[in-house]
Amino acid sequence: MLLGVDYYPEQWPSHMLEADMDRILELGCNVIRIGEFAWCRMEPVENQYDFSYFDGVIAMARKKGLQVILGTPTATPPAWLIRKHPDILSQFEDGTPRAFGGRHVSCYSSVPYRAHCAQIITHLAEHYKNEPAIAAWQIDNELGHEGSDQCWCPRCRAAFHNFLKEKFNGDIQALNQTYGTVFWSQEYDRFEDIPLPSPTITTHNPALRLDWERFCSENLRSFAAFQADLLREIIPGAVVIHDFPGGGLSKHVSYADLAACLDRVAYNNYPVWGGQKEPLPPSEIAFGLDYIRGLKGENFWITEAIMGAQGHDITGFLPRPNQAKLWSWQAMAHGCDGLMYFRYRGATKGAEQFCYGLLDADNIPRRRFLEAQSFFREVRPYEEALSTPVRSEAAILYDYDALASFRIQRQSILLNCQAEMKRLHAVFFQAGQSVDVIPASRDFSRYKLVLAPNMIVTDPDFAARLKAFVAAGGVAVVTYRTAVKDRDNNLVFGKTIPVDLGDLLGLYVEESESLQESDCIPIVGETGGGSAGVFRDMIVPQGAQVLWRYDDPFYRQYAAITRNPYGQGIAYYLGTAPDQTVLEQVLTEAMARADMERLDLPQGVESMLRGEGDCRVRILLNHNDVSVHALGQALDPFQVKILPL
Repeated sequence: MLLGVDYYPEQWPSHMLEADMDRILELGCNVIRIGEFAWCRMEPVENQYDFSYFDGVIAMARKKGLQVILGTPTATPPAWLIRKHPDILSQFEDGTPRAFGGRHVSCYSSVPYRAHCAQIITHLAEHYKNEPAIAAWQIDNELGHEGSDQCWCPRCRAAFHNFLKEKFNGDIQALNQTYGTVFWSQEYDRFEDIPLPSPTITTHNPALRLDWERFCSENLRSFAAFQADLLREIIPGAVVIHDFPGGGLSKHVSYADLAACLDRVAYNNYPVWGGQKEPLPPSEIAFGLDYIRGLKGENFWITEAIMGAQGHDITGFLPRPNQAKLWSWQAMAHGCDGLMYFRYRGATKGAEQFCYGLLDADNIPRRRFLEAQSFFREVRPYEEALSTPVRSEAAILYDYDALASFRIQRQSILLNCQAEMKRLHAVFFQAGQSVDVIPASRDFSRYKLVLAPNMIVTDPDFAARLKAFVAAGGVAVVTYRTAVKDRDNNLVFGKTIPVDLGDLLGLYVEESESLQESDCIPIVGETGGGSAGVFRDMIVPQGAQVLWRYDDPFYRQYAAITRNPYGQGIAYYLGTAPDQTVLEQVLTEAMARADMERLDLPQGVESMLRGEGDCRVRILLNHNDVSVHALGQALDPFQVKILPL
């Protein structure tokens, strides 16, 4: 189990190196993560490579018994490279270049940029290919973060045209037919005339915009793949990782496709960030961890865990004593089996001076240092249990094209796919049930229950797999705005909604309404009344049992929530976003029909099972700032208990 810190030795005087390493060992670490922002130190002048500084750092780490995760420094190209090739800088939508001085400012379509990345990676890998202290190689840093997942420069436009030529086999008329460019007289004679979907009067063609989203994703994926392939070519057997930032479901890049290039997925976990009055709810932190685990369906590493307050310009909430330690345990409970704190010592210069580390600028160990030390000490005995896979009985499915479709045409100002997934996930969280968050393209036949929320773009293959899952005895929960569009982001002529799923769900949708409020319409069911909002489908049952019906004057004839037996299983349809009480009732029933256990947990208490056989444990976490009792255990504020089973 790798346990350690993110260390930036180049930011400190060299005479501090050995004392730092000794204290890192005192902390309980066995790994340091270095090098990801050090291009100017590694290649101070073009073609003059100097790894002597990091030779000393790595030699010292080896001497002390510390392993190393070494980053490729491509997220921050040096000033001399931008001076020579200013067009490496990516551009905003209005064509303005992003200024040198931040990070992630390079265009991934830039040939000179990729060429210089290849050179620095090649020299770095050749230099360290026989270094036994290097446990893994991290490519770049937080790809797609902070708006770097889109560039609007002429190079990207040309690359986008090539992307479209390849997709349509050079047939411009096939593109015209697919996009329906006869609308608004947008027919093209050549690919070079196709615009980027930058701001215009009204809006661009939705099919064009979806292909732009796909291009942006592929551009980043190919950049990651090129680095990973180069490292493996030079160092057969190299462990290649990447540190994903949060918010992946809202990025213009498919994290799952990028993760396919990697040996290990890593995650930078920030339950609280600058300006936040309070941390994310515990269930949302858990959702982020489950999503990261789902990228490869495997355990993962945390490359940036926090202990102090964070922020670039505006800082925020300081984690309470033992709260950040609890977040570290929560990560381990959800499939993390290696964790590094960001950072060993807070910076005194540069943009991250207020991203507080384990040590402050005064270099005196205090609470945060001791709290991290205690976590490392307490987690090691459970390495065997935490190294086993997480076994979930339920899965939430998502689709990159569908998420992009809602970015393109949101329909309701309140419709937020990621928030809706988190809302569904939170019900399982409160029931003590683990959930995998996975791409819909993955095989989901082994689960007892799957949820398909707001999957507006689908295809016949997905419909067939979902039907087979339910027919074999599975339970499915499908929500409004699912199976509305085809893979090109177009409505489907001649088929009712939900497309190809009407027989599974036992219904069709006659009309739909976008609601700009939550809980604004009454619904009624066997257990009484409730409310719903955001969006609603007017459901006409075709065999489905009506569980809840709309109760406003004009639409009482339509169902709101239904249940339909199909084969040996059952399928639910939520035609609207019901209030929390109704949602919990429906999902609790679905869990019961899937024969899933539901724990009686107090609000803010989390339970996760880890391990197999004789080393199976329950991890019980109290996210509350007050003492509680749960499952027969007394828990102090932010306390974690590991219970052998």
